[in-house]
Amino acid sequence: MQIVPYPHPALRWKSRDVTRIDDTLRAVVARMFELMYESKGIGLAANQVGLPLRLFVVNVSGDPEKKDEEVVFINPVIRNRSGSAVGEEGCLSLPGLYADVSRPETIVVEAFDLDGQPFRVKIDDLPARVIQHENDHLDGVLFIDRIDETDLAQFVTKLNDFSSHFRKQQAAGETPSDEDIERLLKQMAETGDIAPIAG
Repeated sequence: MQIVPYPHPALRWKSRDVTRIDDTLRAVVARMFELMYESKGIGLAANQVGLPLRLFVVNVSGDPEKKDEEVVFINPVIRNRSGSAVGEEGCLSLPGLYADVSRPETIVVEAFDLDGQPFRVKIDDLPARVIQHENDHLDGVLFIDRIDETDLAQFVTKLNDFSSHFRKQQAAGETPSDEDIERLLKQMAETGDIAPIAG
């Protein structure tokens, strides 16, 4: 399992609800936290590792020693949004790109934890931003979709570089074709079986 780079098709996939919490899913979550920490991130969504599941992990401290700050959100739903704040965001699937994004400042989130227990929490500031960013991933939305055209224009060259590198990997057989990736995503979404896709 690895973090998939832009423009991997999984990043644009609208994820399906998790229907089974088992040891396989727990192992996936553990690996997601490892990948997040290795990449110096504070949040990671399942489709960023090629899984079409409504699931993301967060540790706003970014510190692997602070296990008590790790939170798993399974089938999250953002119920309430209020206020507005602008803050810088980046993405582990778009390394090196950062831009200011406007988002609601306070949210209420409902989700399930890794024991299958429902929880509801009111969150604001940076944690709210991270959760909204990761929740966007589950709907195939990237932070670059939420910035204005002027800001986006400065990233065109870098985005083209990402695309070119990804296509070269596909041409070399190092990464499956878009069609094969989409077929595997659909199969996983329909069966609920977990088989991470190469990036």
